[in-house]
Amino acid sequence: MLLPLAVETLLRDRYRILGIVGQGGMGSIYRAEDTRLAGRICAIKEVQIDPASTPTQQRQAREQFHREASVLARLDHPNLPKVSDFFDEDNRDFLVMDFVPGQDLHQMVEAAKADGRFLPHRRVLNWAEQLCDALGYLHGQDPPVLHRDVKPSNIKLTPDGLIKLVDFGLVKVMVPDEMRTITIVQGRGSAHYTPIEQYGADSTHTDPRSDIYSLGATLYHLFTNTPPAEARQRFLEPEALIPVRDLHADVSHRVERSIHWAIAMHPNDRPDDIETFRSVLLSTGPLWPLENVPENNRISQTNQIMAAAALALLFVALLATALSMGP
Repeated sequence: MLLPLAVETLLRDRYRILGIVGQGGMGSIYRAEDTRLAGRICAIKEVQIDPASTPTQQRQAREQFHREASVLARLDHPNLPKVSDFFDEDNRDFLVMDFVPGQDLHQMVEAAKADGRFLPHRRVLNWAEQLCDALGYLHGQDPPVLHRDVKPSNIKLTPDGLIKLVDFGLVKVMVPDEMRTITIVQGRGSAHYTPIEQYGADSTHTDPRSDIYSLGATLYHLFTNTPPAEARQRFLEPEALIPVRDLHADVSHRVERSIHWAIAMHPNDRPDDIETFRSVLLSTGPLWPLENVPENNRISQTNQIMAAAALALLFVALLATALSMGP
């Protein structure tokens, strides 16, 4: 991994690095000044190309980055930072976007937890509605765009109360003819918010329901002060997922059931699209039919049926034993 850029480094004879605001395995995110537009502060995401890769692989990686960065540059939504530029320099690719001031939601939920309180129910639902707007906009592109890394630390609350879904490090563009995805930046997401289908090779199929899972996991954390059990753990131990209302009893039944629906293990058990999830989460109408209840309730019902069957078999076995022994 290359060393981070030093403060005062000038990129493209335009962007002056003011400091690092985040760092990961594939590069850093910097706060920078746009010297051509007085007073404009921007965020620059750096993507490092593997120096051990062949010249052909490096060229292909750079072409892919530029192709997909151009997709991001065309996006325009109030809950997404605007991408304004992209370029390469010294074997690094850079994506320039709006710098979003304010706290991220991970900081806010941790502060609430430290104070022994929960984030206000209505406030979190307002954030959820804004996030649904942003994801609905991304998924509605042609071809659809997936974020693939929705989590509290990638969501910022601006001073004027607007939610911004930041960090496009794992954005993918769906290729409709093959229904596969192409990665801009290699990565796996964050375990507590990553659906099971997003584990494994980059060829693993993901679709908008993967973002719905991550949004549901994010809301689980915001409502309960606790991240949900990881998908891998839940695969081995289904009971590892604690129901939302067991952690925060004041959460409504609708919100709990909506969140558990969103974070169902199999994509087919989740809402088909973000609008369906939004309508159920924010609706005041009746709850959906029993066959669509969340995963944790279905597991509970299945366990009850299995327990009843086991008791019935035990009764039959005892009866058969008693009859065979005779008077």
